[in-house]
Amino acid sequence: MSQNPTKHTKVLIIGSGPAGYTAAVYAARAMLNPILVYGSEPGGQLTTTTDVENYPGFSQVIQGPWLMDQMKEQAKAVGTEMIEDHIGSVNLKSTPFEAVGDNGQRYTADSIIISTGAQARWLNLKSEQEFRGFGVSACATCDGFFFKDKEVAVVGGGNAAVEEAMFLTKFASKVKLIHRRDSLRAEKMLQKKLMENKKIEIIWDSVVEDVLGDQEPKNVKGIKIKNLKTEKTEELKLDGLFIAIGHDPATSLFKDQLKMDNEGYLITKPDSTETNIPGVYAAGDVKDKTFRQAVTAAGMGCMAALEAEKFLSH
Repeated sequence: MSQNPTKHTKVLIIGSGPAGYTAAVYAARAMLNPILVYGSEPGGQLTTTTDVENYPGFSQVIQGPWLMDQMKEQAKAVGTEMIEDHIGSVNLKSTPFEAVGDNGQRYTADSIIISTGAQARWLNLKSEQEFRGFGVSACATCDGFFFKDKEVAVVGGGNAAVEEAMFLTKFASKVKLIHRRDSLRAEKMLQKKLMENKKIEIIWDSVVEDVLGDQEPKNVKGIKIKNLKTEKTEELKLDGLFIAIGHDPATSLFKDQLKMDNEGYLITKPDSTETNIPGVYAAGDVKDKTFRQAVTAAGMGCMAALEAEKFLSH
């Protein structure tokens, strides 16, 4: 088979979602003719979110997949070239930077914006996946509001799990925190707050074995948990389950080329999206484990495009 000729661009955007699409809109409007390469899940995590109530500009509830579609069409309309391909390797050690797709397509670029995102870790139970978006969630700030005066559980033991549990007490009548060990990994200060909160009950040494619920209409009714020390299983009645066992940023592609923290998130300079290599920028959940919101990702995409434009003009 004949190889496609190398595609060159001033700005190569790897990954879609609010960060990638917003970067594309700004880069295209700056006449940089960006190429955006998206993988098998264009739109990222938002495409698995149904109701979005916290994206500015919409007074009515909107759907995550629809919002991502609109962003994609907007980026296209202003002049972004969109290519579906999976980038298998990159070389950031010399310029122009180079990326190679799985099918052998080569891309060269004067600057790169990385917006490959992250994925929530799941328990990987069949029932959990079945009720995703119907009572099972990995984001309390996104979905907590839908559990007003209901009983929910959070799975996890780190800072994220404790923060999610605390946040959910604003809405839920009762929050159970389920942790597989007999002590939490979260910061002491957070643990103290957690213990003082009357709405929270901690269930130690336990794992979720199954999510129970109805099919018509689809909603969670409870969970089955197992105590790892006593081997006893029991069923808890619940309206919602939040999984908070961490996220995995999609950064394996950049190992040994870009600076990352111990969890694999790309590190950028303060008040900037620039990585340790000038001309290479990171935006959205691939570098942000603090906020993880569509609007903050979009904001970083804008920053990355403006920084890339400035970099290219010098």
